[in-house]
Amino acid sequence: MRQHKCRINLTYFQRFIGVADLASVRFSLPSQLLEPTPNLEYWNYLDSPNAFIAIGTADDPVDRMLEVLRFWFTKDLKYAKGRPCKPYNSCLGEFFRCNWETEDDAPRIDTRALREPPSAPGSSASSTRSGRLKTPGLGSTDPRAASSVSVSQTATKPTKPVRISYLTEQTSHHPPVSAFYISCPEKGLHARGFDQITAKFTGTSIKVMPGEHNLGIFITVEKRNHETYQLKHPAAHLGGLLRGALSVTVGDMAYITCPETRLKAILRYYDDGWLGRTTNKVEGIIFRYDPENDNKDQIKDVPEEDILVRLNGPWKEKVVFTLGPKPVNSHPTEEQITIIDIAPLSVAPKVLPPAEQQRENESLQLWSGVTKAIHSKQFSQATTLKQELEEAQREKARQREKSGEIWKPVFFEQTTDKGGKPELTEKGREVLKRAQNGDWNIEGVL
Repeated sequence: MRQHKCRINLTYFQRFIGVADLASVRFSLPSQLLEPTPNLEYWNYLDSPNAFIAIGTADDPVDRMLEVLRFWFTKDLKYAKGRPCKPYNSCLGEFFRCNWETEDDAPRIDTRALREPPSAPGSSASSTRSGRLKTPGLGSTDPRAASSVSVSQTATKPTKPVRISYLTEQTSHHPPVSAFYISCPEKGLHARGFDQITAKFTGTSIKVMPGEHNLGIFITVEKRNHETYQLKHPAAHLGGLLRGALSVTVGDMAYITCPETRLKAILRYYDDGWLGRTTNKVEGIIFRYDPENDNKDQIKDVPEEDILVRLNGPWKEKVVFTLGPKPVNSHPTEEQITIIDIAPLSVAPKVLPPAEQQRENESLQLWSGVTKAIHSKQFSQATTLKQELEEAQREKARQREKSGEIWKPVFFEQTTDKGGKPELTEKGREVLKRAQNGDWNIEGVL
């Protein structure tokens, strides 16, 4: 059935060969080709929330960049462990909110002792550097095993939960753009950004790239003088249309910068290996950079004396890092520290508002009829309901144009922003505040 669906998808997409941007076309798939999931619910980065709340824990700037990278490798767990899907197109003004509750159980990252200059023979620092990793939080004391700081699977019922609240709203229809805000007051963390993609059908796959308003994820560590990390997304390919088994591959560059610590990470993804076989390999570095003269965008352009950390491995399986400029494979196994091991992980569950406390333009309510029809395989009914929703949106747009009304988001100050950082309105702040308190009632806000 799924292979049949994918082959229908291929036939459908062939009409878009040569179209510059599929996302701007806002094409409407028949309901039997859709996954019964709202776009705003599907498109988020907290697949492993315990990796997110650990950002900013370390006292050392290099270790904090490693915490950000660990989160980076978990944010797309749904693609690494699952399969991509085509959710519903979002409607203008549609919004989604949820919480995650997670243990604060990510292993601590502290590589300072391993980066200190060698001490006199026999000293404690010398023995630390010459042997296996003994720094707390850096993994195994078994010399036969490599150390690991990978996160564990998020517990379904954490004993000491840390709460993360999430709010996203479709702020623009042409082009399709949504704003999001992630808040974790207990850890002094927030993240925000605009989600927008451009997509092009190449004949056998779809190339997906960040749109002009998507400048990445901006993570701010409030307790570290509000140091902010910008995580820029790479382009990806959605393949497997011919085989009937959809998959995501990445063959592009990704960048993470923190002007306050003057540290930058470059990640180089490889999608094809020998004889065209997919490798899903990533290699990367952390290095010192000048925020006022950020001119290094290739690993080979960075002087070795500036390189502090190297990373390597298949991003859908296990990625390791080593300290210093030498290639990862030149280090013995006990010096290769696992930053992420995908194998034991799965996407963490969300805590959702009760149905009776959701508004009609809240994603799960707005699309509930379509979702129920798809689940019951009533595809004609689902298509009719979907078309009615889409026509209602077009009619609202015609009425706004006729009256000269300019649409404004409810929870965010702007529809898009050249800086990539959406600002919450007072209503947006109040909704997140209530969510943090486990209160889903938004009477008096809307």
